[in-house]
Amino acid sequence: MGITLGIDIGSSFSKAVLYDGVNVLSYTIIPSGGDFRVSARRATEDVLTKAGLRENEIVSVASTGYGASLVEISNRTISDIVCHATAIHSLFPSVMTIIDVGAQFSKAIRLDREGHVVNFLMSEKCAGGSGKFFQLISKILKVDIGDIGELSLKSTNPVQFTTGCAVFAESEAISRIAEGALVEDILAGVNQAMASKIQGLIMRLGISENCAITGGGAKNKGLVLSTEKLIGLKLLVPDEPRITAALGAAIIAYGASL
Repeated sequence: MGITLGIDIGSSFSKAVLYDGVNVLSYTIIPSGGDFRVSARRATEDVLTKAGLRENEIVSVASTGYGASLVEISNRTISDIVCHATAIHSLFPSVMTIIDVGAQFSKAIRLDREGHVVNFLMSEKCAGGSGKFFQLISKILKVDIGDIGELSLKSTNPVQFTTGCAVFAESEAISRIAEGALVEDILAGVNQAMASKIQGLIMRLGISENCAITGGGAKNKGLVLSTEKLIGLKLLVPDEPRITAALGAAIIAYGASL
């Protein structure tokens, strides 16, 4: 029936997905950089190259995310909330609550049984409620952000952060380092602090028994486990949780092209 392209231009990373109505043909994740138009073009070129396709073979393009309006080849722009809902409903039809931990915000999204968005809540603008918190901590501790999850699982004495603010937590982390706290204990404490923020969001929204987590935060096993412990539920994690908004955009574009 055709191939569609979904592009999610986030503040930190840009994602692109090629979809044929059943399968993801290819996807890419690249840094967004300072020019979203350029990153959109680069993501498009990369995902097409991976699939061995040309741009004229795409029947429709949908964009979402922070820089959605700057995707020059897009036929439509769609809310990232709707895109996450569409992708997760396709992957996990029973899910009715989605947690999305992105670079700028964390979100809790409530769906009905058909996968439509019923309600959603977003974290406050403070970085303490988003993936930016992990970026700050990784710089302070000189740890690759992709290693935070595994390292935190080695903790036997998690640091208890007394603040939910990223700025004060940064200072607190520096103080704990000076006191001799282990890196893994600080990271475990960071995960617990973020999990507490997430718990607050979804408890205000209302949580179902089937819940999924997306975004870069879902790559952090320590955060996932800490959140599961607080909410008392197992979280479903997509194979690549960072591309769900782009996948949702591609699925919506496909439906519109029929």
